[in-house]
Amino acid sequence: MFDFLAPISEPMLVAKTGSAIAPGQYHPGTVSCKVHNMSARSLVSSSLLRAVSARNATSSVRASAVPMALRGFASSVAQSSARPTIQGDGKGDRVNPASPFAEPAGSNPVEKYKDIAGPLHDFGSYITSCLPKFIQQFSVVKDELTLYVAPDAVIPTLTFLRDHTQTQFRACMDISGADYPTRSQRFEVVYHLLSVQYNARIRVKTYADEVHPVPSATAVFRAADWYEREIWDMYGVFFIGHPDLRRILTDYGFEGHPLRKDFPLTGYTEVRYDEEKKRVVSEPLQLTQAFRNFEANSPWEQVGEGESYKPNEFKLTPPKPKEDAKDKK
Repeated sequence: MFDFLAPISEPMLVAKTGSAIAPGQYHPGTVSCKVHNMSARSLVSSSLLRAVSARNATSSVRASAVPMALRGFASSVAQSSARPTIQGDGKGDRVNPASPFAEPAGSNPVEKYKDIAGPLHDFGSYITSCLPKFIQQFSVVKDELTLYVAPDAVIPTLTFLRDHTQTQFRACMDISGADYPTRSQRFEVVYHLLSVQYNARIRVKTYADEVHPVPSATAVFRAADWYEREIWDMYGVFFIGHPDLRRILTDYGFEGHPLRKDFPLTGYTEVRYDEEKKRVVSEPLQLTQAFRNFEANSPWEQVGEGESYKPNEFKLTPPKPKEDAKDKK
């Protein structure tokens, strides 16, 4: 914009009327005034136009924001209604049905595994028909199938379960033992097998005692090596054909087998650090009395049996002594 109040610095400014304006003079011409008025009007009109357009834009944004807010509120209501709610069964239990761990309270195991019990019985009957010479019986508890075999039938049964097309139990997950002193064959050896192809598990149980051994399963499953060593260490079950049947958990020179039911809680020896020899020594355990009932003299100061003390004001007044008949005469 031009500043029409400032003096003109150019040598000569010729207006449309043809009159010349000398330098240093102010701008009194009508043409310049018209130009100034027109420019001022155009500025005011443009500013008003911008203000009106801004107000219209603000109102349009507000008008469009209302249905957007309504749509957002409606979507939030729909989402909240679609969320799974915690439902109760009327007995105080609240269960989320969408949770993967949801399980109805108080479910009967018989009803829970009813669908799989039938196929497991059929599968057990099929294996028994394939190995009638080796399998003595089978049982189904919940979703677990167990085969009972004699010690001589362990290797043929495990080989069949590993190699047969309908079984494919190629992984030996664990071998555990148990002690039942009231049985004639007190020890029980349990083989836990897994079939990755069929996503199934099976157990094979056999029996033994202190004298009769069990054939080693290391030729069928290489993983049975340390499992059988652990059973030998804890129970004393001997596995014939094992490549390295040594103790695996207890110390060297340990006496007995700790998981037998007749093994004493205190053991047979005591392992301690000897101050004189400056090393760990193993000595026979010496108890003062049986059943760990100690009644010997103790180096600790005895407290005593104690006294039942009661203040005098809380004691009852003793009754008067009775007078004899002789005293009355």
